[in-house]
Amino acid sequence: MKPTLLVMAAGMGSRYGGLKQLDGFGPKGETLLHFAVFDAIRAGFGKVVFVIRPEMEEAFRSEVCTPFQGKIQVDFAMQTPEAFSGGFRNADRSKPWGTGQAVLVARDVVHEPFAVINADDFYGHDAMQKMGRFLATQSNDYAMVAYTLRHTLSPHGHVSRGVCEVDAAGFLSSVTEHLRIERDGDNARSYDPAGIALPLLGDTPVSMNLWGFQPSFFDVLQRRFHEFLAEMGHEAKTEFVLPAVVDGQISDGSARVKVLRTEAHWLGVTYTSDRETVEQGLAAAVASGDYPNGLWGV
Repeated sequence: MKPTLLVMAAGMGSRYGGLKQLDGFGPKGETLLHFAVFDAIRAGFGKVVFVIRPEMEEAFRSEVCTPFQGKIQVDFAMQTPEAFSGGFRNADRSKPWGTGQAVLVARDVVHEPFAVINADDFYGHDAMQKMGRFLATQSNDYAMVAYTLRHTLSPHGHVSRGVCEVDAAGFLSSVTEHLRIERDGDNARSYDPAGIALPLLGDTPVSMNLWGFQPSFFDVLQRRFHEFLAEMGHEAKTEFVLPAVVDGQISDGSARVKVLRTEAHWLGVTYTSDRETVEQGLAAAVASGDYPNGLWGV
């Protein structure tokens, strides 16, 4: 059974200032999504599922999916604040509940091992190959591709990263979300809510939300999401985030997460000024032969 690539694409990219999922950054105007799907196809994935908001579907079908129609199965899952909430509503909440809910809403269209990525990140060929090989083993364990922190920073402002601790056997011990990380020479620092700087080594492994799961994970997400809404759903801005669910399973011993390390350089557009860096990085990947000049033969 070929694995599925699940793409979380419902966000608008508030700091970037637009729908960056549909922006062209590649030499031939390819979006970051086009590179992700190209990598998934050659890594042996059989289907891609886009998690979007309902109003985005027409643009996705016409502007994103056309180049790879017929090359991989395509499906959609819609993320709204009410989706899979068991009827829960918060009148002050207009946006969906975060990455945990984004994965959950795909449970009716994903029935095989699957990888999860963000729509607005470039993960690279090596990362997708490693995840594809892991999912093909039919292991009951989860997996996560870990990047080196210094390879994921923006020169234009702070970023959020899941800082990972890995045990001697190569499994994830914990993942802690750091919301304000900035470069500090060859290393980095983050800031706690009180504004106190916390030093981080540049070679610290971090999560960029490239995860691998079995379909049974949807049951866990459904249960935890309802628990989250009962406890936190009255708050207008809180989010049900994927790393927190995984971290909870690690803590209670109900899951293990194999860490797949890559030295690839992440590319992403957290800020408008990141565009040039991303364009240069993709052009270099094409020039090196990692990708053809024109992903789909045009």
